[in-house]
Amino acid sequence: MTVKKYNRSNDKLTIQDKEFSSRLMLGTGKYKTLLLTQESIEASQTEIVTVAIRRLNSNKLPLSNNSNLITSLNWKKLWLLPNTAGAKTAEEAIRLACLGRELTKRIGQEENNFVKLEVISDPKYLLPDPIGTFKAAKFLIQKGFCVLSYISPDPMLAKHLEDLGCATVMPLASPIGSGQGLQNMLNLRIIIENSNIPVIIDAGIGSASEAALAMELGADAVLVNTAIAQSQVPKQMATAMKLGVEAGRSSYLAGRIQPTKFASSSSPAQGSNFLYV
Repeated sequence: MTVKKYNRSNDKLTIQDKEFSSRLMLGTGKYKTLLLTQESIEASQTEIVTVAIRRLNSNKLPLSNNSNLITSLNWKKLWLLPNTAGAKTAEEAIRLACLGRELTKRIGQEENNFVKLEVISDPKYLLPDPIGTFKAAKFLIQKGFCVLSYISPDPMLAKHLEDLGCATVMPLASPIGSGQGLQNMLNLRIIIENSNIPVIIDAGIGSASEAALAMELGADAVLVNTAIAQSQVPKQMATAMKLGVEAGRSSYLAGRIQPTKFASSSSPAQGSNFLYV
C-alpha cells in the first residue's frame, strides 16, 4: 500500500478544520458504572467522545452537578460527538442530530456541529442503512452539520458520501459489538486508498492488536466502545487501545517492507572467509 503524504512533524487528525492529537475515539455505552467510563476515557487520552443522544433528554438535563455522563466530563478537554444511534430512518436520525447540536451548545461548545450519523433499520445484524444514511447526510450537510457517516465497508457508498460533503466516513470492521475484528480487509483498503477525507474504522474491533492493524492499513482513526467497556479491566484496555493505535499509526507512517515470495538473508554472504582461515 502506498503511504499517503503526511506532515510527520505535526501528525494531527483533522476533521474539517478541527485538529486532534489523539486518533482514538471512545464510545460511552455498555460500561457498568459511570466511574469506569470516566477512568477509561482518561486512560485512553482520547479527545473525542461519542454519546447516543437517544439515551439523553437534553431539555431536562441538569448541568449543575456530576450525576450523569454529560455533566461529569470536562468538555473543555473533550470534544462531544453526538450520535444518532437508535435511529431506524433518516427522519429519526435528523431529529436526533438536531437535539445533539443543541446539547453541544449547552455544554459550551458553540462551534461544534459534529454528528456521528447512524441509520440502522436492521434489528439482527445492526448493519447501517445505506439509503437512509445518504438521505440524512444530504439534509444535515445542507443544514451546516459536520457529518461523520457510519457505513458498511462499501467503497462506492464511501465515495458518494465524500462527494456529498461528509467530513469523514466510518466503515465498520465487523458487526457492532461483535469483537470479530477486521473482516473485510479488501474493501477497507479500497476505501482508505480512494478517500480524500478521514477514514475512521468503527465497530467490531475487539483488541489492541486489531486497532493497530486498522491503523497500519492507513485508517486515520478508530472508534472503540464495547472492547473497552466489556473487558475485565476497562481502564487497562483503554490504555492498551491507545498504545495500539499509536503503534499502528507509527508503523504505517514508517512504511512496512514489501512481502516477498522467497527468504532474504539479513547477513551478507560475502566477507566471512576469515572463519575458514
